[in-house]
Amino acid sequence: MAKLLWISQIFMGAGPDSVHVYAASLPCYSEAGAGTLYSCNMLWAGCLPLCSYLPPAKGVQGEQIKTFVYSVAKQQGRASAVHHPQLLSGLLGHKATVNCGRRGIVCTCCVFTNILYVQCYNWDVPQPYSTQAQPTGTAGQEASRLGEAHCTAIALVFPVCVFGLVKNIFLMNFRHIYHYYIHGPKGNETNATVKEAGPFNNIDIEILMFEKGKVPRMVNLREIKDDMQTLYINSAADSFEFKSHVEGEGIVEGIIRYHPFLYDKETYPDDPCFPSRLKDDDDDDDCFVVEKGARGKRPIFECFWNGRLIPYTSVEDFDWCAPPKKRGLAPIECYNRISGTLFTNDKFQVSTNKLTFMDLELKLKDKNTLFTRVFNGQEQRMKIDREFALWLKDCHEKYDKQIKFTLFKEISTRTDLASKRMQSPWATYSAIEWDGKTYRTGQLVKTIKTLPIFYGSILKFFLYGDHDGDVYATGGEVQLALEPQALYDEIKIIPISKLDRAMSEKVVKKYIEDEMARLPDRLSVTWPEGDELLPNEIKLAGTPIGALRIEILNKKGEAMQKLPGTSHGGSKKLLVELKVILHSPVGNKEIISHISQHGGKWPYWFKKMENIHKLGSYTLKLQVVLNESNADTYAGRPLPSKMFKFNIVEGKPEKFSVSLLDPPFRVGVPFNIPLDLQDEFGHPTQLASDIEPILEASGLTLQYEEINRGTNCVIKGVTAKGHVNNYLGKVGPPRQLKVKPDSEMLKIENGTSFPFQVEVLDEAGNITAQPKLIVHCKFVGAPNLPVYAVDCSNAGTNILTGPVVHVQNIKKDQMLKARIEIPSCKDVPPVEKTIKLLPSSHVARLQIFSVEGQKAIQIKHQDEINWIAGDVMHNLIFQMYDEGEREIIITADLAEKIKVNWTPRINRDQMIQGLLPDVKVPTSVKDVRYCLITFHDDHVSLESAFTVRPLPDEPKHIKCKLKGPNTLQMGEELQSEIDVMVTDQYGNQIQTLSASCINSLGVSGNGLDKSNLKTTWQESTQTMAVKGIRFYPGPPGSKELCFAWREFSDFLRVNLTSGPPVKLHLMDWPDLEEPIAVINGRELQKPLIVQLYDQWENPSPEPNVKISLVKASNLKIIPSSQQHKTDENGRANLGIISIHAPRGEHTLQLKASYNRNTLDCPIIKFNVLPDPEKPVCLNVKYDKNASFAAGSTFPDFMVSVISEDSNIIKNINPARVSMKIWEGLSSGNRIPANVSNWKIIVGQPTYSNDPVQLLPESLPATPVVSNVRTVASRTLIKDLCLHIKDEYNNRTGYDLVGKIIAAIKSSSEEDTEIPVFQGKVKTIEFPFNRGSAEIVVSNLVLAENSPGRDSTEYILEFEADLPTLAKPLEPYRLSFMFYNDFKKQQRMATLTRERDELSKSIAVYRNMFDTTEQLITEMKCKSYDVQLLTFSFNLQLQCVDSLIKQKMLEQEGVKKSPRRACTLSNYPKDNQDILGKIAHLAQIEDDRAAKVISWHMASDMDCVVTLTTAAARRIFDETQGRQQVLPLDSVYKKTLPDWNRTLPHLRNGRNHFRPIGNPVFARDLLTFPENVEHCQIVFGMLLGDTIIIDNLDAANHYRKEVVKITHCPTLLTREGDRIRSNGKFGGLQNKAPPMDKLRGMVFGAPMPKLYSGLVCNPWPSKHLFSCCNSPLSQETHPNSTTTFSTKDRFHRVFSACSNRHAVTSLHAVINLPTDRFLTLKQE
Repeated sequence: MAKLLWISQIFMGAGPDSVHVYAASLPCYSEAGAGTLYSCNMLWAGCLPLCSYLPPAKGVQGEQIKTFVYSVAKQQGRASAVHHPQLLSGLLGHKATVNCGRRGIVCTCCVFTNILYVQCYNWDVPQPYSTQAQPTGTAGQEASRLGEAHCTAIALVFPVCVFGLVKNIFLMNFRHIYHYYIHGPKGNETNATVKEAGPFNNIDIEILMFEKGKVPRMVNLREIKDDMQTLYINSAADSFEFKSHVEGEGIVEGIIRYHPFLYDKETYPDDPCFPSRLKDDDDDDDCFVVEKGARGKRPIFECFWNGRLIPYTSVEDFDWCAPPKKRGLAPIECYNRISGTLFTNDKFQVSTNKLTFMDLELKLKDKNTLFTRVFNGQEQRMKIDREFALWLKDCHEKYDKQIKFTLFKEISTRTDLASKRMQSPWATYSAIEWDGKTYRTGQLVKTIKTLPIFYGSILKFFLYGDHDGDVYATGGEVQLALEPQALYDEIKIIPISKLDRAMSEKVVKKYIEDEMARLPDRLSVTWPEGDELLPNEIKLAGTPIGALRIEILNKKGEAMQKLPGTSHGGSKKLLVELKVILHSPVGNKEIISHISQHGGKWPYWFKKMENIHKLGSYTLKLQVVLNESNADTYAGRPLPSKMFKFNIVEGKPEKFSVSLLDPPFRVGVPFNIPLDLQDEFGHPTQLASDIEPILEASGLTLQYEEINRGTNCVIKGVTAKGHVNNYLGKVGPPRQLKVKPDSEMLKIENGTSFPFQVEVLDEAGNITAQPKLIVHCKFVGAPNLPVYAVDCSNAGTNILTGPVVHVQNIKKDQMLKARIEIPSCKDVPPVEKTIKLLPSSHVARLQIFSVEGQKAIQIKHQDEINWIAGDVMHNLIFQMYDEGEREIIITADLAEKIKVNWTPRINRDQMIQGLLPDVKVPTSVKDVRYCLITFHDDHVSLESAFTVRPLPDEPKHIKCKLKGPNTLQMGEELQSEIDVMVTDQYGNQIQTLSASCINSLGVSGNGLDKSNLKTTWQESTQTMAVKGIRFYPGPPGSKELCFAWREFSDFLRVNLTSGPPVKLHLMDWPDLEEPIAVINGRELQKPLIVQLYDQWENPSPEPNVKISLVKASNLKIIPSSQQHKTDENGRANLGIISIHAPRGEHTLQLKASYNRNTLDCPIIKFNVLPDPEKPVCLNVKYDKNASFAAGSTFPDFMVSVISEDSNIIKNINPARVSMKIWEGLSSGNRIPANVSNWKIIVGQPTYSNDPVQLLPESLPATPVVSNVRTVASRTLIKDLCLHIKDEYNNRTGYDLVGKIIAAIKSSSEEDTEIPVFQGKVKTIEFPFNRGSAEIVVSNLVLAENSPGRDSTEYILEFEADLPTLAKPLEPYRLSFMFYNDFKKQQRMATLTRERDELSKSIAVYRNMFDTTEQLITEMKCKSYDVQLLTFSFNLQLQCVDSLIKQKMLEQEGVKKSPRRACTLSNYPKDNQDILGKIAHLAQIEDDRAAKVISWHMASDMDCVVTLTTAAARRIFDETQGRQQVLPLDSVYKKTLPDWNRTLPHLRNGRNHFRPIGNPVFARDLLTFPENVEHCQIVFGMLLGDTIIIDNLDAANHYRKEVVKITHCPTLLTREGDRIRSNGKFGGLQNKAPPMDKLRGMVFGAPMPKLYSGLVCNPWPSKHLFSCCNSPLSQETHPNSTTTFSTKDRFHRVFSACSNRHAVTSLHAVINLPTDRFLTLKQE
């Protein structure tokens, strides 16, 4: 067996602690006998990381090394090698090369320290590796060519400071590097039951360890079980092998291993040099650590070159095994559970020190490198990425023993976490399945690895992430309520991995019961000092209670002073709280509150209570509470307590007070004295029977009658006797009244008041007072005298006065009586005084006078004065008198107090002289002037008023007034009267005229007929009435009438109109005596206009007179005769008419009537001439006996067109003459419907020729299209059916199958801008079967924004691709116009449509008369045709019913088919002002657009839209503000976007640049099921001009170009990215999540288009007619004159019958002979 010896020795160097390790070179393999060394790898290349731990050694010189090397080499027979100069120079430096004899063995080594020992070995290496036993890859590739090998072992010394660390890492790294050298291609499979035999089992690497003071120890690397490759291999559950060929001979084999997650931890091996996880993180309860991936930051692949590790090269991953950006088949954490190894051959370059690959990773990650999977040793070419994803998914499902979270509840936020990033989202669950067990909410559990150990019940489970159903995870957290809750009342959240899975629930319950028995249960109360309080005891106020000794006992009867101790925190102390509560009517009041704590050596104690003295019901409550919080409950359970109820009553009386006495307190008047008795605490109490009261007063003697000793103590009947000074309140009651002045006769002036001094006295003459002491004074002797009153209740004396004493119309002195008394005191006698009232000296009367000459006329109050209108009243005076009729001299003060109302300006000097201002009389007799003079002072208010009424002045004018309309007809009298009145200069009517004044009235006028003129006097109105106004016949117009009276005159205009109409004149036709020549069917040269005239030949403007035309039956006019009415001018326009009548003279008479009188109407004569250009018949000459074959030439047909005048029309257009030929027997003149489909000779069968052309079934209209958004404007043709026809236009090619290719071409070859179809395709293919192809509207539509030149004609070419046809067909070409401008396209489309319609109308009118005759002939069909039609209709109905059912089932299936729907609950629409939530208002057909738009509007999807703010406010109140609302009446609509606005890249209808990615406004993708206008407002405001585009690259390109010309709105991509309007993109906030993460908040999809087609057209009409159409439905045609034969009908109905019974019924219906029926049936 070959061995490589590794020697380790402790070397004493510079210090006693210096430790040195020897190292040797690695194995060297060479071919047997070849003498060439292929590889000699250095240990230092494999263990280079160890160098950082090895400081250089000192103390050994180079000469010593040289001598030592020589001596050792000589002993081994290799002395010649030592003398090699290169070896010695290398050993003293860094490299040395040794040539060993003729074999040429070269050993290269790096020398880092002094060489102490060199030893060379020779041994025989085993046979080369077999191909089957090679390590995976090329580990044994070199070994397969090796024969005999030699190795030189060189020992090097390293001083090491930390021996243990260096030793372990040294051994593991060395074992890691040469793992596959030792264990072979499959590695160290420790779990394998049978070890595979091979040459690798014969290779051992041993290390001899020397340690100071210990025996040397030999370590075999084969026995090490904890190197990384061994851990990778044995912890893997499955492997994935693959292979790659790089640049020809370069081969890389790889293996990926899966390390599953088992229950609560990852099984991925941990590298001691690079630990990926903390070992002791389980002990931290309060810190949540998000565990990183199992692999950590280590790369996936380690790289081996020729079987050994290249340590400095590793491959992170490949594209196909890297974690995907989106969620794949397996969870993302599974990608962190894989490890891998790459094995390469020697075609890859490595560095000289074998530490690094030069270009391995670049070659492997080249895009041309292909990977294949190796399965069962065979390479399989397949998609490596999909195979790997499926393998990873299977590993996850088979081997990962994760926790299954079930019964999802909600997504919550955890505020107990310090990191805000980790607070949400957390999914909460009610149960988990873990390690074969199910844990549910409420289950009792125990924890492990927690300090302290917790017992509790499960509340919920937490899993970080946005989940919404059952899910597997590697871990999570559980929320526990610590048990017993009565003891702990705490909530803990711990990792699920810390649950004790071995603990049974029974043990946990037993623990809880034991803990509950330790809780406090009751109180023990004793009274050590007496004064015990018994339940419901009654005590006097102030009686002491206590002291109290209290103990807290648990259920076991043990005393306790704190809660039972817990293992997870300090125990809580227990306190006893004492409260004394007073129960009062206003509520309970706490009067005493103490808390006692346990003293350790003494129990809970409360001192004696002596301060309870308030009366009432009490409760003494003892309550156990917690320390610090003073809570009387713990964990929802009340702590022990005890209560004593008792009552406190009043004590013995100790003091008294006098209550409020009841006045008055007067001498001799009895009164009572109430007493309030109280105990020592002031409580009311009763008077004892042994206590008597003593009454004393200064200077008075007091006595009482009795004492009331009850609850209210009162001394009754107390009286005072003795002398009392004149002191208010002690004197006696009133007995007399004293009034001053004392005189019996008093004088006062009328209109003044008089004061009296009154005093109220008692019996002794002292002034006294009492409440309600009111003194009254009443005056008698005159009416309406005042009453004086004064209050003497306070002082007993006062001044008695009041209003003035005033007597009306007093002229002299008058005597009055004054009676003064006290009504409330009947015992006081009244006092009377005599009053002498003198007349007043103040102004009492005002008089007005009008002075005329020397005479003054008095104007009394409210007099009416008549005065000439417009005149002025002068010389008005006034005088004033007092009550004694004495005139008062007017002073300046009195004049200031006089006011008048007819002028604001008053001359005070004239007023002092007694003159009033002049009064101006109104000019109209209807105006009355009211004049008022007033005088006001402190004593009196006087006024005097009069009215001035104006009278008319002398006559100055006359006025004429017409009662009624001013219009009269000629020859008639004016129906209205004319009143003439005489007025003065101011227009006031003179009322003093008599009937004789009419003699002076005259009437004149131009053309006035005075024969019936009448003038009368109207006494009642004082006017002259004129009747009988009439004018002589003459020209109508305005007429002026002149009225004269004396020297005055006036004028009046009337309108004279024409008389009533009596005749009718024809305008512009002067000569009606001669007949008017007109050609038959032609129009008249001028219109017929008629005018009404009266009898004087004046045009009569009478409207609405009916006018009609009367004609003979053989005369036809167009338009047909109808009634006409005259207009406001009496004129009617009958229009231009055309005459249709036989040749000859005809008459046409006008007819009109007015007021049932027939008017004189003219008669129009016509001379009708035949039309020489109107064809009436054809004259056809041809050979009637000729017969023809299909394709042969017809004989000549001589056709002549005969006009109405029986002459041949010579200049007729030959194109207007046509000939139609059809198949079948002659059936009169009726042409069948399929005339255009046959090219045969009548009566002879024909056959179709070879196909030569492709033509439509009917020629379509010329299309006019544009490239706008509207699909209708881009549609080329809607329905087109193409057929193959021969050269004679017969259908053929029924056996041909192929396709029709539609393409657009330009009429000009130079034009390169050609429109394209929808989808940006240049051609569209349609299937071609049985000689025809159908093109539907949805396919032939131009693309939006399609290229093309404006106003250019293009050709739509349909080319037939028929493989079986030898000769190509001529394609069908359809020209169309293309416009970029939408309006121009609309106009051209309208013009083209009108042109096509006119062309059709021309053909229709040509066949109109023939159609009429054909319809008449069709109605004369035989009766059996009707019977046959009835039968066929019954067949139709059966087919239609089945078809309707089929289509309804299809419609229901489409409706129930799954489609995207919004699962967000809608707000109830109980009000018409509520539109609903935004998520339900719109629908989007495209799934990708629906996802990104729904995510973009996620914050608004739940918002409820209302029409009014009131409805929004109501929803806000109903939901307490939790519901978003949006009222539309608060939206500012001027800023809303225009829905017809073009995209930003379109400027003036042209592309500013060519966009990519199919941009479209997001709002254009929305469809609104209802409330379209309101929804446009909502989404216009929320979406704005947001644009949808394909991907992020297209969006960036679009934004970069748009911002050059205008503002760019927000861009959304169909892949889920968003570029905000400010240009920001990227990050999670700008990336839409998957559809399932939106949780139903997504716009729904509309019903499929198939459903709309079934709703609008429940059955296709074409299908219906093809399956069950009536045999007679195609039998006749309006333009046909031919009827099918009985045989033809039978054949067609026979084909429609589905069974024998239907055929038999048909036989009975058509009633054919039996033999004939059987013959037809056989045929």
